[in-house]
Amino acid sequence: METYKSDQFVIDHNINLIYSKLSNPSMFREQMEKNRDRIPDEARENLNKVKFEDDGISIDSPMGAMKLSVSESVEPSLVKYVAQSSPVPFGLAVNLEAIDDNHTSAIAEINIELPMMLRAMVGGQLKEGAKKMAEVIARLPYGEM
Repeated sequence: METYKSDQFVIDHNINLIYSKLSNPSMFREQMEKNRDRIPDEARENLNKVKFEDDGISIDSPMGAMKLSVSESVEPSLVKYVAQSSPVPFGLAVNLEAIDDNHTSAIAEINIELPMMLRAMVGGQLKEGAKKMAEVIARLPYGEM
């Protein structure tokens, strides 16, 4: 299993608030539509490939459509999603760490099992995907959700 991590991002909200939102993907659906104009253009383009549903997150990826469901959570520091329909085993983890009462560090990880010959071909895209996912997570309007 290969792991592709984003850079660390700082979110200007309490870790418990962020965890409560990330562990319940259905909360994002309405908020994403209401706040699309606050998300940078490049991140918004990637967001068009993501759908927040009651039971998980659907993503249109270069490997085809995937549905991620919450598979594990450790309050308030970790939310893991696992692909329910994917050509390869795939997961997304969001690691949170409190900096202080009003700031939280976030890192997104993509975990995927790839054949050796595909790693070189898509590894850069997966690293970039982890970075974009972390950017979206960092810019969500948690205080308004």
